Amino acid sequence: MVQNTAKLGGTASTVTVAKVAVSTSPQPLRDLPIDTIYICMYGVARPHDDDVRILAPTPCRDLHATGVIHRWRGRSSPAPDEECFEAIKAGIDALPPGVKMFLNSGEFYGPEFSTGNLELVARFFDKYPEYVDRTFISVKGGLKARALEPDSSPENLRRSVDTINAALRGTKRLDLFQCARVDKKVPIEETIKVLAEFIKEGKLDHIGMSECSAATLRRAHAVHPITAVEIEVSPWSYEEETKKVIATAGELGISVIAYSPLGRGFLTGTIKSLDDLTENDARRRFTRFAEENFKQNLVFVDAIKALAEKKQITPAQLCIAWVGSLGAHVIPLPGSSHKTRTLENLAGGDVELTETDRAEILNIISTYEVKGDRYFGNPQAAHLWG
Repeated sequence: MVQNTAKLGGTASTVTVAKVAVSTSPQPLRDLPIDTIYICMYGVARPHDDDVRILAPTPCRDLHATGVIHRWRGRSSPAPDEECFEAIKAGIDALPPGVKMFLNSGEFYGPEFSTGNLELVARFFDKYPEYVDRTFISVKGGLKARALEPDSSPENLRRSVDTINAALRGTKRLDLFQCARVDKKVPIEETIKVLAEFIKEGKLDHIGMSECSAATLRRAHAVHPITAVEIEVSPWSYEEETKKVIATAGELGISVIAYSPLGRGFLTGTIKSLDDLTENDARRRFTRFAEENFKQNLVFVDAIKALAEKKQITPAQLCIAWVGSLGAHVIPLPGSSHKTRTLENLAGGDVELTETDRAEILNIISTYEVKGDRYFGNPQAAHLWG
C-alpha cells in the first residue's frame, strides 16, 4: 500500500493524490514515423521515462497516467488494452482510501497525433467505471490539429478542449487541461483567460501548464490559479530553470508534475548499449543516446546504480525518490505499461532519502557531465521553457 501522498495546487488544493503519478500513454508520441518526428523536433510530447513519453509515437492506443503507460515500443507492437488496464488498476488499487491517482494523457498521444490514448482511457473507464472517482486526469492539448506546433489562439484552444472531451465520451470529466507548450505568439495572460472561460462553460475544472519558465508560470498564475506545471526533472535533467520553476511553484502553491524522472529509461541501468534499443526506438534520435555520448552517459548511470545498490533499492526507485524529495509539491511521473513496473515506481515514492543520500546524488550530478541535451540539440525547436 502506498504511504506517501501529495496535495495538488491551485483550485484543486483539496485533492490528494499519490506521491508518484501514472502515465496512461503506452506510446505517447511514438506513433509517428521516427523520421517525421526528428524533422519536426517539436518536443511536445514529454518523454516519460521507463518507457517513453516522447516525441515519437507508435501505432498504439495509449494513455498517460501518473507514470503508467509509456513504452518505447516499435510501430508494430501496440500495447494490448488489458496490459495497459492492469497497469493503471494496479496503481490505483495500491492507494489508501480517499487518495486519487494522477493520470496524465494528451490529445495527440496516438497514431498520427490522434486521440488514440484518450480513446484508450475512455475504454478503461467504460470497463471499470468504479475507478472514475479514484482518478484525477490531466490532458495536454493546445497544439495545431494533428501537428506538434503550439497554437493558443482562442479558436484552437476550443477545438482542442472539445476534441479531448469528445474522445473521453463522457466517461471521465476533464479534471485538468494544460497547453503542451507555451505559444509565444499569444500572451500567456490571454491564453489563461480563455481557459478560465472554459471552466465557466463547464468544459474543464482546472488549469495546468507545461514546459514553461518560472516567469511565465508566475504571470499565468496572476490571471487564474494554476493547479500544476509539468516539467522534466531527473538527476540528469536538473537545469537552473528547473530549479526556478520548482521554487516558484512552491511559493505559489502549485504542484510540479515531474515527467521523465528516469531519463527516458536510461537511468534505470537496463540500457547498456544502443543495441538494446530497436531501430524504431525514438530515443535513438535524442542527443543523449547518440553513439558519441552514450558511453560517457553510462558513467553517470553507473554512479546512480552504485548508490541504489547501497540502499538496496532499484535505480528507478532512487531517481523517483530523489525527484520527489525536491519538495512536497513535486510529483514524479514515470512511465510504464506493466503492472510490476508500476508498483515498483510507486514504491519509489515511499523511499526516504537521508541528507547524506541527497548529497551523494547532488555530487553525482555535479561530478559526472551529461553529454547531450534533453531532446534533439535544439531547445528552441522543442519549445522548451516558454
